[in-house]
Amino acid sequence: MKQLGYAGLNNDENGGMTHWGQMVKDAWVFGLIPDSEDCAGWTDGQLQVLYEKIWAEWEKYAHLPSRLPMELQQRYMRIHQEAITRAKAEGWDPELGDDD
Repeated sequence: MKQLGYAGLNNDENGGMTHWGQMVKDAWVFGLIPDSEDCAGWTDGQLQVLYEKIWAEWEKYAHLPSRLPMELQQRYMRIHQEAITRAKAEGWDPELGDDD
């Protein structure tokens, strides 16, 4: 049986503004994967291992971007602002709907 994998940030729905997409961007922030890696084809197991590494990094800063060192704060803001701009250009609407 073929195991399905993550579509990857570049092919993710809502311009990558999903839980998986957030995880990829956070992995970039902390340098856990190269910025060129969008995790396309990654299995649930691979994503779980990455999630645990990301969680451990966020734990150092109480899971708050405001507690990141300045260099990481700037990197976080740049990565996420670029992602928001790209997602909006692809039609993502940040407003919650009645079902959200």
